Amino acid sequence: MSKDMSASASNGVRSKDWSRRRGMFYGLLLLFSALVAFGAIFLPLYTAQSSLSLEEGRVAAREIVAPRTLTFTSEILTERQRQAAANAVPPIFTPPDTSVARRQLDRLRATLAYITSVRSDTFATLEQKLSDLAALEDIHLDQTTAQGILNLSEQRWQAVQQEAIVVLEQVMRSTIRQDRLEDVRRGIPPLVSLSLPEEQASVVVALVQGFIAPNSFYSEELTEAARKQARDAVTPVERTFIQGETILQRGQVVSETDIEALEQFGLVIPRSRWQDLVAPGALVLLTLFYFFLYLRRDVALLRDLRRLTVITVLFLIFLVVGRALISSDSVIPYLYPLSAFSLVVASLFGTRTALVFSLPLSILYAYDTTSPLDLMLYSLFGGFCGAFALGSARHMTSFFWAAAATSFAEIAIVFSFRLPQSNVDLIEVVTLSGVALVNGIAASSLTVLLQYLLAQFLGLTTALQLMEISRPDHPLLQLILRNAPGTYQHSLQVANLAEQAAEVIGADTLLTRVGSLYHDAGKALNPYFFIENQLPGNPNPHENLDPVASAQTIIRHVHDGLELARKYRLPRRIQDFIAEHHGTMTTSYQYAQAVKAVGGDESKLDENLFCYPGPRPRSRETAILMLADGSEATVRAERPKDEDELHETIKSVVEHRLSTGQLDETNLTLRDLDMIIESFTTTLRGIYHPRLEYPKFEKISPPTRDSTPTVPIISRKTPDTVPDPRLES
Repeated sequence: MSKDMSASASNGVRSKDWSRRRGMFYGLLLLFSALVAFGAIFLPLYTAQSSLSLEEGRVAAREIVAPRTLTFTSEILTERQRQAAANAVPPIFTPPDTSVARRQLDRLRATLAYITSVRSDTFATLEQKLSDLAALEDIHLDQTTAQGILNLSEQRWQAVQQEAIVVLEQVMRSTIRQDRLEDVRRGIPPLVSLSLPEEQASVVVALVQGFIAPNSFYSEELTEAARKQARDAVTPVERTFIQGETILQRGQVVSETDIEALEQFGLVIPRSRWQDLVAPGALVLLTLFYFFLYLRRDVALLRDLRRLTVITVLFLIFLVVGRALISSDSVIPYLYPLSAFSLVVASLFGTRTALVFSLPLSILYAYDTTSPLDLMLYSLFGGFCGAFALGSARHMTSFFWAAAATSFAEIAIVFSFRLPQSNVDLIEVVTLSGVALVNGIAASSLTVLLQYLLAQFLGLTTALQLMEISRPDHPLLQLILRNAPGTYQHSLQVANLAEQAAEVIGADTLLTRVGSLYHDAGKALNPYFFIENQLPGNPNPHENLDPVASAQTIIRHVHDGLELARKYRLPRRIQDFIAEHHGTMTTSYQYAQAVKAVGGDESKLDENLFCYPGPRPRSRETAILMLADGSEATVRAERPKDEDELHETIKSVVEHRLSTGQLDETNLTLRDLDMIIESFTTTLRGIYHPRLEYPKFEKISPPTRDSTPTVPIISRKTPDTVPDPRLES
């Protein structure tokens, strides 16, 4: 009971720690997003509203001269000299602290007294004394030094003690800093009295080195005071311009001192409008509030840190790049493929998520432009229509339809807002329509590229990838079909079984089906060690193997499958199906044979040799595959007579996996398991349905050529050799 309580308490602590770290991550992500979004909106406004093109780092377009004679104190140059003076002050350390020396001497005396007591212990053996010396906390004595101490005579030991105290006191009187600690320790041997023999001197050095400690420490207070004094001693720097003197030459790169001089003459008015800060700040706060309300409802997205982070980063990248380009030209805002954000998010995370995040992105993108409403709707409807047309992106043609839908929506917006104008410019309308067409194509093309890169980087598996690797002509599927046709047929049946169950509980059906097709890929390397690939009448290779070797051969198909998956570049998500479909279960047949071989004493066996390496299923899809694989194999082996027996067989398979903890890391509920059992029963009932019992007729006389049978002739064999219909596939 106490162990359970401690384990529960430990789990609670870990859970609280994880929740705290998750909260910190959300806070940092929120702050980062707010700052980047605010900067993306504010900086273009600041640039556009600048009265002159005089900005630090830019080239001056014209020459500026002093309108009058003026002398002023340059805060920039003064601050530079103050900073240089402060940086020139070296770090200041405190004087040697004598209390440190006294403390270390006391510790040395205590250690020496302890060693003396160990030496004088007449009842302890040499090994016990060495062990006692090795237990010293302040210093570490090697075996040779410790034995040397024990071998010293009492007179020589007294000399060693006195010399160690003298040397330590002498060393600790000097200034010792942390960065010079090793140098001080290396300088101890010359300080030992030359009257001591070499072996006693080495003992003194070993004892003293362990008690050398820093006694002078960096003083931030003294250093800062000295730096402040150095800063205060700097004389303010004054600049003087005579009337007509050139302040800034044409073609000169503008520096911050030039801006300061122009401000002193009143030629540049510093911007300080608070409205320019509050307006975009209010829009950013509204966007954050919008996401807060949405994430309260979409708890799954809130808990998925990786997915939320990727969407946020994509959102900010599209916003920052778009806002940087939006003021450069009247056509560029309409050419920028902002709708690609909607298409990428829709293809990776679903249409609903794409629509929710595209709305504020379009608003922020079009904020405070010359035509904010039509630009916002242009981007918004383009992204919405493209996302709807893209759907699940299972085929490459979906991207062509998405490009067409995006372009059509954007052209419609151009016509809706440009044609009603009194001074309509048809050339501009045609130009923007062509730009919209290019925009749709660019957005779709960019989506294909970003989808591929993000899927590879994040380990995601897109529908397009799944459709591509599920084609029967895929090289790995062809390898399985050629080498292990029985496994291939088994995988097809398991894929159908798992796909139906995934659809019933709302899991990813396409991922489940494709993962099921490849789950036994490793059997293609050793096909005849698996019963579905063995020809009738041929010897079973496991009969000549001991149970351990037989089990390892069976288990190896998981490792071989992963090797093949990496060789043929299957996505990591598909590799999970190969690794997890047996979890950490035991090869029960081989284990039973091994137990039988040792006379039933299981303690003589290492059960780990008969266990799959795992891991256990970590998703609903891989859990469904485990249950489907076990159910199909069990039903195929036991051949239930009716539907009730079929249902009980499947239920027993599921309960076994549940009771052995194979489903602990999935989020399957008991209701999900009931629905999976019913789905398996329905599907397997159609595959292994009960056969008709055909009547057997006794052969009275050989049939003549003209005789017409009343029952269709299955073969020319005698009735006694007609195959049992229950064994037909």
